[in-house]
Amino acid sequence: MAELERQNDDGPPADGEMAPLRQGEDEARRARLIVDRAVARGDFDNLSLAGKPIPGLGEAHDPDWWVKGLIQRENITGLGPRAILLRAEDAELDGRLDRQYTERQVRDLLEDFNYRVVDARRQLLGGPPVITKLRDVDAEVQRWRERRAEARRAAEAAAPPAPPRASFWRRLWRGGT
Repeated sequence: MAELERQNDDGPPADGEMAPLRQGEDEARRARLIVDRAVARGDFDNLSLAGKPIPGLGEAHDPDWWVKGLIQRENITGLGPRAILLRAEDAELDGRLDRQYTERQVRDLLEDFNYRVVDARRQLLGGPPVITKLRDVDAEVQRWRERRAEARRAAEAAAPPAPPRASFWRRLWRGGT
Protein backbone atom coordinates (compact mmCIF):
# COMPACT_ATOMS: atom_id res chain seq x y z
CA MET A 1 0.00 0.00 0.00
CA ALA A 2 2.88 2.32 0.71
CA GLU A 3 4.02 1.87 -2.87
CA LEU A 4 0.56 2.74 -4.19
CA GLU A 5 0.51 5.88 -2.09
CA ARG A 6 3.99 6.81 -3.24
CA GLN A 7 2.87 6.56 -6.85
CA ASN A 8 0.12 9.05 -6.23
CA ASP A 9 1.98 11.52 -4.02
CA ASP A 10 3.32 13.60 -6.95
CA GLY A 11 -0.19 14.34 -8.15
CA PRO A 12 -2.37 12.24 -10.33
CA PRO A 13 -0.59 10.84 -13.39
CA ALA A 14 -2.30 10.88 -16.77
CA ASP A 15 -5.00 8.31 -17.55
CA GLY A 16 -3.75 4.92 -16.33
CA GLU A 17 -0.11 5.89 -16.40
CA MET A 18 2.24 5.42 -13.48
CA ALA A 19 4.55 8.08 -12.18
CA PRO A 20 8.07 7.97 -13.61
CA LEU A 21 10.68 5.90 -11.80
CA ARG A 22 12.58 7.70 -9.11
CA GLN A 23 16.29 7.50 -8.58
CA GLY A 24 17.19 4.09 -7.08
CA GLU A 25 13.71 2.60 -7.53
CA ASP A 26 13.64 -1.12 -8.23
CA GLU A 27 12.29 -1.97 -11.71
CA ALA A 28 11.31 -5.53 -10.72
CA ARG A 29 9.25 -4.18 -7.83
CA ARG A 30 7.65 -1.67 -10.18
CA ALA A 31 6.75 -4.43 -12.67
CA ARG A 32 5.23 -6.51 -9.88
CA LEU A 33 3.14 -3.52 -8.83
CA ILE A 34 1.85 -3.07 -12.38
CA VAL A 35 0.88 -6.74 -12.58
CA ASP A 36 -0.82 -6.61 -9.17
CA ARG A 37 -2.87 -3.62 -10.26
CA ALA A 38 -3.92 -5.39 -13.46
CA VAL A 39 -4.98 -8.45 -11.48
CA ALA A 40 -6.97 -6.26 -9.10
CA ARG A 41 -8.75 -4.61 -12.07
CA GLY A 42 -9.52 -8.06 -13.54
CA ASP A 43 -7.49 -7.66 -16.71
CA PHE A 44 -6.41 -11.30 -16.56
CA ASP A 45 -9.87 -12.78 -16.02
CA ASN A 46 -11.42 -14.93 -18.78
CA LEU A 47 -8.32 -15.30 -20.93
CA SER A 48 -8.67 -17.75 -23.84
CA LEU A 49 -5.88 -20.08 -22.67
CA ALA A 50 -6.59 -19.90 -18.93
CA GLY A 51 -5.85 -23.27 -17.34
CA LYS A 52 -4.48 -24.73 -20.58
CA PRO A 53 -0.90 -25.41 -21.61
CA ILE A 54 0.72 -22.83 -23.83
CA PRO A 55 0.66 -24.12 -27.41
CA GLY A 56 4.06 -25.02 -28.85
CA LEU A 57 5.88 -24.72 -25.53
CA GLY A 58 8.58 -27.36 -25.16
CA GLU A 59 8.69 -28.33 -28.84
CA ALA A 60 11.79 -28.07 -30.98
CA HIS A 61 12.36 -24.69 -32.63
CA ASP A 62 10.65 -24.47 -36.01
CA PRO A 63 11.74 -21.51 -38.15
CA ASP A 64 8.38 -21.53 -39.97
CA TRP A 65 6.24 -21.51 -36.82
CA TRP A 66 4.53 -18.25 -37.72
CA VAL A 67 3.59 -19.44 -41.24
CA LYS A 68 2.12 -22.65 -39.87
CA GLY A 69 0.22 -20.71 -37.21
CA LEU A 70 -1.17 -18.32 -39.83
CA ILE A 71 -2.30 -21.21 -42.03
CA GLN A 72 -4.02 -22.88 -39.08
CA ARG A 73 -5.65 -19.69 -37.74
CA GLU A 74 -6.89 -18.43 -41.10
CA ASN A 75 -7.77 -21.92 -42.41
CA ILE A 76 -5.80 -21.31 -45.60
CA THR A 77 -5.94 -24.10 -48.16
CA GLY A 78 -4.10 -24.69 -51.40
CA LEU A 79 -0.60 -24.54 -49.93
CA GLY A 80 1.74 -27.47 -49.74
CA PRO A 81 3.64 -29.94 -51.89
CA ARG A 82 2.05 -30.56 -55.27
CA ALA A 83 1.80 -34.30 -54.67
CA ILE A 84 -0.31 -33.80 -51.53
CA LEU A 85 -2.52 -31.16 -53.17
CA LEU A 86 -3.16 -33.43 -56.16
CA ARG A 87 -4.13 -36.31 -53.85
CA ALA A 88 -6.63 -34.09 -52.05
CA GLU A 89 -8.01 -32.78 -55.35
CA ASP A 90 -8.29 -36.33 -56.71
CA ALA A 91 -10.40 -37.31 -53.70
CA GLU A 92 -12.79 -34.40 -54.35
CA LEU A 93 -12.79 -34.58 -58.15
CA ASP A 94 -16.02 -36.58 -58.54
CA GLY A 95 -17.90 -33.98 -56.52
CA ARG A 96 -16.50 -31.18 -58.69
CA LEU A 97 -17.44 -33.09 -61.83
CA ASP A 98 -20.99 -33.58 -60.58
CA ARG A 99 -21.39 -29.81 -60.24
CA GLN A 100 -20.62 -29.26 -63.95
CA TYR A 101 -23.47 -28.74 -66.42
CA THR A 102 -22.03 -29.80 -69.75
CA GLU A 103 -19.84 -32.60 -71.03
CA ARG A 104 -17.38 -30.03 -72.38
CA GLN A 105 -16.89 -28.58 -68.88
CA VAL A 106 -16.25 -32.09 -67.50
CA ARG A 107 -13.73 -32.85 -70.23
CA ASP A 108 -11.91 -29.54 -69.69
CA LEU A 109 -11.70 -30.15 -65.95
CA LEU A 110 -10.33 -33.67 -66.43
CA GLU A 111 -7.81 -32.59 -69.06
CA ASP A 112 -6.55 -29.83 -66.77
CA PHE A 113 -6.27 -32.27 -63.86
CA ASN A 114 -4.35 -34.82 -65.97
CA TYR A 115 -2.03 -32.08 -67.26
CA ARG A 116 -1.18 -30.99 -63.72
CA VAL A 117 -0.52 -34.61 -62.64
CA VAL A 118 1.88 -35.14 -65.56
CA ASP A 119 3.55 -31.79 -64.88
CA ALA A 120 4.01 -32.64 -61.19
CA ARG A 121 5.61 -35.98 -62.13
CA ARG A 122 8.16 -34.15 -64.28
CA GLN A 123 9.32 -31.84 -61.49
CA LEU A 124 12.69 -32.73 -60.02
CA LEU A 125 12.45 -30.48 -56.96
CA GLY A 126 12.01 -33.31 -54.50
CA GLY A 127 9.26 -33.71 -51.99
CA PRO A 128 6.79 -36.55 -51.68
CA PRO A 129 6.31 -38.71 -54.76
CA VAL A 130 3.33 -38.07 -57.04
CA ILE A 131 1.23 -41.24 -56.81
CA THR A 132 -1.99 -39.70 -58.12
CA LYS A 133 -3.23 -41.62 -61.14
CA LEU A 134 -4.32 -40.03 -64.37
CA ARG A 135 -8.06 -40.09 -65.05
CA ASP A 136 -9.37 -41.63 -68.28
CA VAL A 137 -11.40 -38.77 -69.73
CA ASP A 138 -13.90 -40.89 -71.70
CA ALA A 139 -14.52 -43.29 -68.80
CA GLU A 140 -14.97 -40.40 -66.36
CA VAL A 141 -17.40 -38.66 -68.71
CA GLN A 142 -19.42 -41.89 -68.92
CA ARG A 143 -19.43 -42.17 -65.09
CA TRP A 144 -20.52 -38.50 -64.90
CA ARG A 145 -23.44 -39.22 -67.25
CA GLU A 146 -24.48 -42.23 -65.15
CA ARG A 147 -24.32 -40.29 -61.88
CA ARG A 148 -26.27 -37.45 -63.47
CA ALA A 149 -28.98 -39.80 -64.78
CA GLU A 150 -29.21 -41.49 -61.37
CA ALA A 151 -29.58 -38.15 -59.62
CA ARG A 152 -32.30 -37.14 -62.09
CA ARG A 153 -34.20 -40.41 -61.48
CA ALA A 154 -33.90 -39.95 -57.71
CA ALA A 155 -35.21 -36.38 -57.95
CA GLU A 156 -38.15 -37.50 -60.08
CA ALA A 157 -38.97 -40.33 -57.67
CA ALA A 158 -38.88 -37.94 -54.70
CA ALA A 159 -41.06 -35.30 -56.36
CA PRO A 160 -44.79 -35.54 -55.60
CA PRO A 161 -46.93 -36.51 -58.58
CA ALA A 162 -48.64 -33.67 -60.39
CA PRO A 163 -52.40 -33.49 -59.80
CA PRO A 164 -54.44 -34.65 -62.81
CA ARG A 165 -55.62 -31.78 -64.94
CA ALA A 166 -59.29 -31.51 -65.77
CA SER A 167 -60.33 -31.57 -69.42
CA PHE A 168 -60.85 -28.40 -71.38
CA TRP A 169 -64.67 -28.66 -71.27
CA ARG A 170 -64.76 -29.25 -67.53
CA ARG A 171 -62.49 -26.21 -66.88
CA LEU A 172 -64.67 -24.13 -69.14
CA TRP A 173 -67.79 -25.26 -67.30
CA ARG A 174 -66.21 -24.42 -63.86
CA GLY A 175 -65.27 -20.94 -64.88
CA GLY A 176 -61.82 -21.18 -66.49
CA THR A 177 -59.64 -22.52 -63.68
